[in-house]
Amino acid sequence: MNRQDQADAVNREMAARLLPDTALQALGRWWDRNRAEFADGSPGTHAVRYAPSRWGHITPWPSALASASHRGDAEVSRAQVASIVTEALRREAYREALVATYVWGKGKRGSRRGSGPAILDKILSAGYLDAALERAVTTLSEQGAEAAYAGLQGLVPEFGPSFYTKFLYFAGKSVRSASGPQPLILDQVLAQQMRCLAQAVGRETGHDPDGSIASWVWRDANWSPHRYAVYLSFIQAASRQASATPLWPSDATPDLLEYALFSTSWT
Repeated sequence: MNRQDQADAVNREMAARLLPDTALQALGRWWDRNRAEFADGSPGTHAVRYAPSRWGHITPWPSALASASHRGDAEVSRAQVASIVTEALRREAYREALVATYVWGKGKRGSRRGSGPAILDKILSAGYLDAALERAVTTLSEQGAEAAYAGLQGLVPEFGPSFYTKFLYFAGKSVRSASGPQPLILDQVLAQQMRCLAQAVGRETGHDPDGSIASWVWRDANWSPHRYAVYLSFIQAASRQASATPLWPSDATPDLLEYALFSTSWT
């Protein structure tokens, strides 16, 4: 059995087993702590803090974000970013939509010198960026999230999947995926969670005794389009699994599970 066959075998086992009891119990504890904030079963109120003055030279700057003259920190939620992106896409202002998702994704981490604003500058300097983002949104609506992800992979320097999945996620709030699950965020933290789960399944089944296959497919960056599709299918199924228990809200959306897995651990 070659490496890809082993990876496929682990995928099948993960799809069949979904979240272990330890993960479900950890999610239950997370929900007990956060149920008041996310009472509607979605992570729309999940907000991040950012320092507007650090992004002052970035254009186009969404008017719904705090202005660069704002002193101190500001805050923006998922629901607010979704609204900004919806309005920007309506006007075909793709860069504006990207800026909103990027600032939200970086948050205060974007305040470090040479971090968020400098990298975003490089991304925005790509002359073909508008066409790439427009094509991604069109592909999402016509072919689905996996194809939209594939179209962005490696296309724009400095624009990796941790951030273009954020763009696709928020675009998916107003543009429905043609087929398959709606796009979700996949970053290093979530990949590490999936790797931990895959390693446990690999050990238990003998398909990946030393965890090397899980480390290969759930690496820290540059996941394949197929891996993104596996991730989306898993989270959607695991969301249904969790919602069927008394530990998790019955009306929870898959992105609530995505955020919970990002912000908690069962190991």
